[in-house]
Amino acid sequence: MGNRGLIEELNRLLDLNDLEQIKCGVSGIREICGSGRTRLRKVKPQYILRELEQITAARTIDRTKYYLKRLVKSLSEEKYTGVNDLNLHRWKEYDDLLTDSLWLIDKRDKSGAHNAAYWGNFIPQIPNQFIRRYTKKNEWVLDTFLGSGTTLIECIRLKRKGIGIELQNHITELAKRNIMNDLDLQSSESDLHIITGDSSSLNFSEILQKNNIPSVQFAFLHPPYWDIIKFSDDKRDLSNASDVKEFLFKMGKIIDNVYKVLDPQRYMALVIGDKYTGGELVPLGFLVMQEVLRRKFSLISIVVKNFEQTRGKHAQKELWRYRALKGGFYVFKHEYIFLFKKT
Repeated sequence: MGNRGLIEELNRLLDLNDLEQIKCGVSGIREICGSGRTRLRKVKPQYILRELEQITAARTIDRTKYYLKRLVKSLSEEKYTGVNDLNLHRWKEYDDLLTDSLWLIDKRDKSGAHNAAYWGNFIPQIPNQFIRRYTKKNEWVLDTFLGSGTTLIECIRLKRKGIGIELQNHITELAKRNIMNDLDLQSSESDLHIITGDSSSLNFSEILQKNNIPSVQFAFLHPPYWDIIKFSDDKRDLSNASDVKEFLFKMGKIIDNVYKVLDPQRYMALVIGDKYTGGELVPLGFLVMQEVLRRKFSLISIVVKNFEQTRGKHAQKELWRYRALKGGFYVFKHEYIFLFKKT
């Protein structure tokens, strides 16, 4: 049974006026779908089975036919928002997409080329979630702090195109190796651009023009959390900023550069955490958020993500607990993901 055959059978059941006959027909379809004897295109059999189970559980003929009509509509019509490939008529199919503002992710995705060898890289689930929700296939994603290449690896997997900028040349080479390990035959190297340079001073428009890219449709900013981890001795490195004022000034430059190449009404995600200095909390995330809002961006959401398995704190859990009790503070177990929209 293919898509057309399934729709025809569902419509046949809609013409019936006997609840038991309808449910008997639904049971037959469930048996076929459950046995794997289907040739469904662009639809998960598990989705069909869940919908059929709901139809079977309905107690009245009106409710049963309502669910049948909804299933037919989901298979025969499409509805999109314009910024992604998610068919809203089949929204239940995307049950792995997070829509709550608290993300409790216990461990990182280590499949394929993904690994935690580079300090400061974010978990692959973050770009995976945002790329799927806020871009379409073949659109361009910009990462201004590429690191070991996590975002571009997800671009490859999700059939998007990616531009990554990284300050340190040896990290750029690491990213290239990681990405090439994940590059399949359906991806083109021309759809990926890895650039060594300072995102606060590079001319993004010139880079895009050189590579025949009109604009980008999504941007990630995952900067160092100031000096929590020192990534290099390069004075341009944000982890070497002399104070929070310099850090925010440079972040402002990067935000300006992104704004110039991001399409109107498209999205940018900022992943960042706070820090302590001299026993005082520095709300770095919200300070950078304010820098973004000084530009022509609107704030759409603030996601709080848990932070369970950091390399630094995992091995020193008891030490950090002692320090917290002694110093009267709380140990960070979260970071922020701010979602902005260009106006």
